[in-house]
Amino acid sequence: MTLGQNENAALEALIIGTSEAACRLREMIRRVARSNASVMLCGPSGSGKELVARAIHDEGARAGKAFSAINCGAIPGELIESELFGHEKGSFTGAHARRIGHFEATEGGTLFLDEIGDMRFDMQVKLLRVLEDRTIVRVGSSDVKAVDVRVISATHQDLGAAIADGKFREDLFFRLGVVVLQVPSLANRAEDIPALIRHFQRQMPADVKCRFDDAAMALLMQHAWPGNVRELRNFVERASVLHGGETLGLDDVAMLLNPTAALAPRRAVPSSPAAVPASADDVAAAAPYAKTPAPGRPIDLKREIETIELEQIHVALDLADGIISEAARLLTLKRTTLIEKMRKYGVHQQAA
Repeated sequence: MTLGQNENAALEALIIGTSEAACRLREMIRRVARSNASVMLCGPSGSGKELVARAIHDEGARAGKAFSAINCGAIPGELIESELFGHEKGSFTGAHARRIGHFEATEGGTLFLDEIGDMRFDMQVKLLRVLEDRTIVRVGSSDVKAVDVRVISATHQDLGAAIADGKFREDLFFRLGVVVLQVPSLANRAEDIPALIRHFQRQMPADVKCRFDDAAMALLMQHAWPGNVRELRNFVERASVLHGGETLGLDDVAMLLNPTAALAPRRAVPSSPAAVPASADDVAAAAPYAKTPAPGRPIDLKREIETIELEQIHVALDLADGIISEAARLLTLKRTTLIEKMRKYGVHQQAA
């Protein structure tokens, strides 16, 4: 394999897919990687902007140097200057020691500024000065230090509207966006979904990988994917947790694509299940609301999924009057799979 082929293989391993949008994105990455120009990545949340930034870094002359990422919207406004430029000991309350900022720590490499549209207006002025002069001054210091860092920024916001509203500096936009690169949404590259699913499953044990029949895959490719590639990755993980090792059909995927369906209000269950046949919709609708987590409290996603799964099993067994084979049908599971899940959760029920 030649050097060029190696480079192509490396880039294709980062940007998965053969769609026109994916191919065009890879070509743009190759082109902008050859220069040292600032790049602004625009695209919806979850579309993989940080992955694109890393690909630009890895394809360029700075590949052997540091790559650093900072989310401008996740850092308190009073700390963003210190995060970027560093500070001296005693420069503010809590500054117990000198700290090197991201610009210094990424010397010679690439600094990725995610959600640049959320940066405070006064910080935009300071960042503009750094980009123009290629120098920084630590908080609490007067020493000017030269830096050699390529800046790639990203946003999902409409910066044109932000500029018109006076919330984002136009001169900073032009300095950051010497090249503006649009990262496509997943809906605009739906044909890449099968390849992306295989990519996300690559590190999974064989017994938890799900397969999808033709109807299920067609539904996945028609889905709007508002959360983009991030949403697809979460879907693949959710499918492996709930249906590991199974082949999923249309109804299975429809339910997995709407994880909040299991949180619908409990419906009255017929007193005589034999008189009114139950359906998979009855199972979903019979599950109680999940508790809303306290603000700021971490969510244990795996535990939440297991809680929902256990509730669904109990509801299905109730609707099926304790008949495991019927409960399995309602849950669209194999009977043996349901028995295994019941054993996992310690559900004791007379098999029928």
